[in-house]
Amino acid sequence: MPLVPMTELFEHARREGYALGYFEAWDLSSLEAALEAAEAEASPVILGFGCMMADRDWLDRGGVEALGAMGRVVAERTRVPMTLLLNETHTLEQALRGIESGFNALMLDTSAWVWDDAVAQVSELTRIAHARGVAVEGELGRLPDFIEGGVDDSRASLTDPEQAAAFVAQTGIDCLAVSIGNVHLLTTQYAPVDLEQLEEISRRVSTPLVIHGGTSFPPDAAPRAIAAGVTKFNVGTILKRAFFEGMRQSVQAQPETPDVHLILGSHKSADVMNAGKARMREKIQELMRVYGSSGRV
Repeated sequence: MPLVPMTELFEHARREGYALGYFEAWDLSSLEAALEAAEAEASPVILGFGCMMADRDWLDRGGVEALGAMGRVVAERTRVPMTLLLNETHTLEQALRGIESGFNALMLDTSAWVWDDAVAQVSELTRIAHARGVAVEGELGRLPDFIEGGVDDSRASLTDPEQAAAFVAQTGIDCLAVSIGNVHLLTTQYAPVDLEQLEEISRRVSTPLVIHGGTSFPPDAAPRAIAAGVTKFNVGTILKRAFFEGMRQSVQAQPETPDVHLILGSHKSADVMNAGKARMREKIQELMRVYGSSGRV
C-alpha cells in the first residue's frame, strides 16, 4: 500500500474519535515489529525513526538516507494505511534530506530554540515540504526529561495557548506537539498531565495536537485528551525497553556455545531479535487499543 498523507490519517482519526500512535523504530527489526502490530490490530499507523537519540554525525553521514530506505521498503509491503515520519531532526538540513529520502512527514526539533529562529526555520520547512506533499509537525513548549534520580524540569515549559495559536498561524504546520506535564523517557510512573491546560490550548488551536513522551502518558487520560484534540501520541522509550527485555531473556536462555548463525540474523524463530520484536509488538497492540485505533482500517 502506498504511503498515506499524515493529514488524511488525522482527518479520519478526528472524524471517528480516536488517535494515532507514532511508534518510534530505530532499525529494521523494530520497524517490522511496529508494522506487524498495526496489521494485527487492523490499525492505521505512523511509523518512522527518531533523531533525538541518534548520533548527529551518523545522521549527517548518510543515516537519514539509510533510515528512509528501510522505511520505504517496509511501506511498500504494508496492508494498513501508513505514514512515514522522520521525527525530531537536529537541523533543517536533515529534515530536507528526509524529504529526498522518502519520508512523507517531518519534524524539526525546535523545542529549545528562541521564538524567531523556530518560526523562521519551521516556516521554511513547511513551505518546502508542502510543495512536495509532505506534512510537517511543530512543537511549542519543552518537555521535562527523566534522568537518574528523578525528573529534570529545570528547562521545561508548558505550552502557552495564545503562543500556540500564533505559532500554528505563522508556520502553517499540520500538527502541534504540546507540553502539558508529559515527560520524555519516563517509565517508572505516569506523568501528572494537565488536561485543563490541554483543553485551553485546544480552544485556541484547531490543528491536530500531539503528545510526545507517550510512555509517560496515563492511559485513563487518553479519552479526554483525544476529545480535546490530541490526534497523535509519540511512543518510544517503553518500546525500546520491551524490545530489550525480550531480547535479553532470549540471550540468557542460550547454551554456552550457541549456533550464532541461527540466533543472530537468521530471521527464524530462534533469532534473538524475534523475541525482542514479540515484546515490542505486544506493547504497541496494547497502546493501539488505548488510543482507539484498533479495527479502524
